[in-house]
Amino acid sequence: MRKIITTTFLTLDGVMQAPGGPKEDTSNGFKYGGWQTSYPQDEALNPILSGFFSIPFELLLGRTTYDIFAAFWPTATTDLEVATPFNSTKKYVVSHESFEPAWHNSVCITGDVVAQIEKLKEEDGSDLWVWGSGNLIQTLLKHDLIDRMHLWIHPITIGTGKRLFADGTQAEMFKLVDSKIGSTGIIFATYEPTGPLKNK
Repeated sequence: MRKIITTTFLTLDGVMQAPGGPKEDTSNGFKYGGWQTSYPQDEALNPILSGFFSIPFELLLGRTTYDIFAAFWPTATTDLEVATPFNSTKKYVVSHESFEPAWHNSVCITGDVVAQIEKLKEEDGSDLWVWGSGNLIQTLLKHDLIDRMHLWIHPITIGTGKRLFADGTQAEMFKLVDSKIGSTGIIFATYEPTGPLKNK
């Protein structure tokens, strides 16, 4: 069985909306898009990201993140370390409505998405990596479908915006399996769920 692994850039107060650019996601009047660029690339943490792209993976994305990626990566002339595997790998996009994805090697998942994702996990193949895709992550958390979560926690607060652990998140326990602190104060932490929170 393959794993579902999420990678999320978020603020100290848990906001994950539009880290990469001002126009990435302005829904609900969000005006702090691109907050991640306030911090330079961290030489101590860069090898972790490079390692992510050096192993086989397939992508599992929500529709909004898919559209952002599909508008950028196919014609990217820089960051080829990311662009090359993103463009070549299989991409599953979860959408409320069926559509024909234009990005090479993409498949739309709609309808009973939980059942279809469960089936994908049971198939042989590379692990399924989720980038961004806040709404999809909420669904995956609700149905205990996430096996590992990579968090890149930036020392900044915004106070508004879409959060990784939104209202309605289940009471869950996690174990820390890896962590590193960069020179700019960014914390990289990897967690795996261990089951429901138990009241003593």
